[in-house]
Amino acid sequence: MWLLAPVNDYLDALTSILPGATWRRALIAILGAAVSWFIYVPIHELAHAFGCIATGGEVTRLEIDAIYGAAALKHIFPFVAVGSDYAGQLTGFDTGGSDLVYLATDFAPFLLTIFVGVPMLRSVPRIGRRDWAAFVLGAALPIAYAPWISLLGDYYEMGSILVSRWAAPLMGQPVERWRSDDVFRLVETLAADGASPADWGIVAAAVMVGAALAVATYSAGALWTTALYILRNGSVSGANTSV
Repeated sequence: MWLLAPVNDYLDALTSILPGATWRRALIAILGAAVSWFIYVPIHELAHAFGCIATGGEVTRLEIDAIYGAAALKHIFPFVAVGSDYAGQLTGFDTGGSDLVYLATDFAPFLLTIFVGVPMLRSVPRIGRRDWAAFVLGAALPIAYAPWISLLGDYYEMGSILVSRWAAPLMGQPVERWRSDDVFRLVETLAADGASPADWGIVAAAVMVGAALAVATYSAGALWTTALYILRNGSVSGANTSV
């Protein structure tokens, strides 16, 4: 079932490396995850900026924590600033009032989930060398499961863009009231502003829409992986086709 595909893919990959498993193999998987995370985070943040620019927006400030190489990136990309309250955050950007540009800005990093992360994860059972398979499994996790990691961040924001556009005229409030890339901070702000039950309903609806988008993103990655397998092998036989 497509809702269970992320779980099934992980279990398939994990099961394939368990025979003869040792602490060494577990450490290799952890190393793969750590290396992937430190490479993926700055690429993820830069993808937000590029998504905005590519669709007609403007970027003036992208904050990245120093541990992820922000100082070096600043020499290449003048809009990068060293230091952030998060691993990274796009704090200075202008969509020109376009929700499509805003959505593209949020979604751009998750193209890596579709075209890199999910295919990597699904390739693990077909890797003959189990130590290498363990490294690939670890490396795939931050990228393949990025939508779930970002469920209350970027994916909430995407959901809130869609929901707020519908809710704002009904509530007589600006769309920005419910838009945020941090649900917890938004909840604090709304509570301090005397949020109504309708406000909380809109936030809940945005969370659900964001979750649906996360499922759709992973499913797109699963479909892409199956398409790649068919192109390479001329048959769907042997491919993991559960989406």
